[in-house]
Amino acid sequence: MSALRYQRILLKLGGEALAGENGFGIDPYQADSVADKIRRLHDLGVEVAIVIGAGNLWRGTDGLAHGMERATADHMG
Repeated sequence: MSALRYQRILLKLGGEALAGENGFGIDPYQADSVADKIRRLHDLGVEVAIVIGAGNLWRGTDGLAHGMERATADHMG
């Protein structure tokens, strides 16, 4: 086996990567599939940091109706 090009990676997954057919929420089977792929990377010796977007979990007016603030450039310092 050849040497790995990267020893560490930052993997940014959109929330849709974990969603089911409806395109929102977390589908356990899809989450298991993604986790299996990440596990294979780890087994190769790659250190994996993961960031998961959450737009499909908590979006727009639903969040605002429940008191969630929408981030703006002013809030991101």
